[in-house]
Amino acid sequence: MERVFNFNPGPATLPLPVLEKAQSELLNYKGTGMSVMEVSHRSKEFEAIVNDAESLLKELLQMSDDYKVLFLQGGASTQFAMVPLTFLKEGETADYITTGSFAEKAYKEAVKIGQVHIAANTKDTNHNRIPSAEEIKFSPSPCYVHITSNNTIFGTQWKDYSVFNNLDLIADMSSDILCGPLDVSKFALIYAGAQKNLGPSGVTVVIIRKDLLEKIPSALPSMFRYDLHAENNSLYNTPPSFSIYMVNLVLEWLKGQGGLAKVKEINENKSALIYEAIDQSEGFYRGHAEKEFRSIMNVTFRLPEEEMEKKFLAEAASKGLVNLKGHRSVGGIRASIYNAMPVEGCEKLAAFMKEFKKNQ
Repeated sequence: MERVFNFNPGPATLPLPVLEKAQSELLNYKGTGMSVMEVSHRSKEFEAIVNDAESLLKELLQMSDDYKVLFLQGGASTQFAMVPLTFLKEGETADYITTGSFAEKAYKEAVKIGQVHIAANTKDTNHNRIPSAEEIKFSPSPCYVHITSNNTIFGTQWKDYSVFNNLDLIADMSSDILCGPLDVSKFALIYAGAQKNLGPSGVTVVIIRKDLLEKIPSALPSMFRYDLHAENNSLYNTPPSFSIYMVNLVLEWLKGQGGLAKVKEINENKSALIYEAIDQSEGFYRGHAEKEFRSIMNVTFRLPEEEMEKKFLAEAASKGLVNLKGHRSVGGIRASIYNAMPVEGCEKLAAFMKEFKKNQ
């Protein structure tokens, strides 16, 4: 069977060269006579994978040695709790900005643990925008500020982080990490489930400023301690070894694309193809996100009628354009076009959108 263009929001499409390399190494990893899934996580071969992945990530993001990269389990959802358990102390307040479903989930976990202040919330417009600097009302002295950088379900994305200057900013970047250059120095901690833009499900990448590792409460359970994971180079317990191996291959592939500036250019061109089809449709397609906050990773839009959306999805699938159904809270169509989505997939989708409108 031919491969389709998979617009799934996660687990998402992976670069074909990465899949082919994993396939070629599946039975015998680097002459060990074993699959990478069978190699001990205490072996020099696997330790090299972890070290290479951290080095590549630091290189791509031009990250200073002030940061440590961790490869953890439990998905971003575990980080929703791990962050406040670690950094939200009694008598302190954490600020949360809720711009979508996952941001709300992070907030709901934090309020179970300590005092939380909602600095801004875009629910009143069904999360179709990112709040302006004027809308954001920080508490007097937040111990940290939490955001979700890209809203997979609603199709909005933060473009500017300058409003957070001098604050410890923590970001869930599961769906847009490495979509382009990023000044990591603006963040205290970044976390990202791999299954959207980094690799397969099973591993969560955490980038943490090293000074924070000195503030970890020793009373926390060991698996919730960033410092123990850092001391053990992400090998405190048996890690999701195959997922980390795949992340390493994806990072190698990204480097081969020419770095993150080139990746951003490609991503902007891909998303522009679909947004152009929306904007030139004379209202037939209606984008959910306000134009200035449109995500280059997740494009969300509606058609005139629900029945027409069902027809759109069925016809698109017949042409090898699959997993385009929008989330129930927005409805309609969602095209997730992460780094691994080829330009050809976006070209084909845009062409189909124009053809579909013409035939109605």
